[in-house]
Amino acid sequence: MTPAMRNLMRYVGALAIVAGASIIADVFSRMTGTSRLTSIFLSSVLLAAFYLGTGPGYLAAIGALLTHLYLVDPPYKFSLGSVDEMNALLLFLAASVLTNLLAGRVREERRQSRARAEMNAALLEAARELSATADEGFIRERLAERLERLAGGPAVVREAAATDAEIGEGWRFRALVAGGATFGVAGWRSPKGHALEREAQAALELLTDTGAAAIARARLDAAKAEAEARARTEDLRNALLSSVSHDLRTPLATILGSATTLKRFSDTFDAETRRDLATTIEEEASRLDAFVSNLLQMTRLQAGVSPLNRIAFGAPEAVRTTVERRTRGRPDSCQVRVEPGLPEAMGDPALFEQALGNVVDNALRYASCGGPVEVAVGRRGGRLVVAVNDRGPGVAEGDLERIFERFFRAAGSERMSGTGLGLAISRGLMEGMDGTVTARPRDGGGLSVELVLPAATA
Repeated sequence: MTPAMRNLMRYVGALAIVAGASIIADVFSRMTGTSRLTSIFLSSVLLAAFYLGTGPGYLAAIGALLTHLYLVDPPYKFSLGSVDEMNALLLFLAASVLTNLLAGRVREERRQSRARAEMNAALLEAARELSATADEGFIRERLAERLERLAGGPAVVREAAATDAEIGEGWRFRALVAGGATFGVAGWRSPKGHALEREAQAALELLTDTGAAAIARARLDAAKAEAEARARTEDLRNALLSSVSHDLRTPLATILGSATTLKRFSDTFDAETRRDLATTIEEEASRLDAFVSNLLQMTRLQAGVSPLNRIAFGAPEAVRTTVERRTRGRPDSCQVRVEPGLPEAMGDPALFEQALGNVVDNALRYASCGGPVEVAVGRRGGRLVVAVNDRGPGVAEGDLERIFERFFRAAGSERMSGTGLGLAISRGLMEGMDGTVTARPRDGGGLSVELVLPAATA
């Protein structure tokens, strides 16, 4: 329904109220024989003014006066009668006008009070919504929507200043200023032909200032997060440099010493000694190669460019190959058990071998005095499970998740070699293949690390 139609219906409603009062007055007059009907018609004027407004109230007053003239002595004729009756009618008209004014004012105050309450509720809701996020783009978008709803017309929020020439005439602009900084400008326009009330303008300005404060807070949060990220990056860089300098120097020193000894005194050594030196060089070179591979893989994971070739492959074969490589020269240090009838796993076999190799290396390093490491391959539901169990010192309950963080070293591991990257890389690789890796204490002491991959479908 259009505004003009709604306005017309208000006046029609006023006439309907007077008509109803006339019927009631006529019935009352017939039943009692009295012509004192002023209170009935005054009530109709009061109802029309209170519920429909001042204009319909005036129309109701005129209609009530004419009907009153028609119903009083002589009834059903338009006659002014005596002077006393004329005075009574004039008094009725004055009372009707006064009643209309008072009722209209009460109605207007009630309307303004309701509008003020709705405006305050909208401002409170907007403040809560804008303060609940640190996304500057979302804040600007929601601020424009709130301004549009409150102004009843179009609204914009821009990072740069805007003018009437750019948007159109009739716009009102307010700068987004908070903490001495300017974050752009907000603008709104009231519906054509309607001027916003002073309270509505004040509410729009308050909403704009609230949005500016939310934008300032969002930028402070972003700056804080950036500073914290920079600090964490610096800490990681320092930890990496310290770890790399130690873990590169140790195998390099061993390789250099063995190679120098072999070069200078090879003629004086027997064949077994030369073989031991060559084996030492090979082992330390393999260790160095694994370390560099971990560093390269961590860089790829951080950059999100780690290559992934998802295919179906035999998990038992991949496990045996990995264990043989990691236990070269000490085959009794690790035992493999495979459940029969296992389906193929789905993932990247090369990345899975690297993830499993890091876990096996970690178990061999900490379980060197606690018996052989056990690697069990089985099935749990529709997934393949590879459990690496050791009898080492174990990990505290509170550190079971932290051992998968970069550079984290559990308590008591300071004297052991390592960078704290292996398990973190394993988790990143497994998650990239839709798998998981978790750790839990092992009954009887030690640690059990489970690598889980989805089974290949038919």
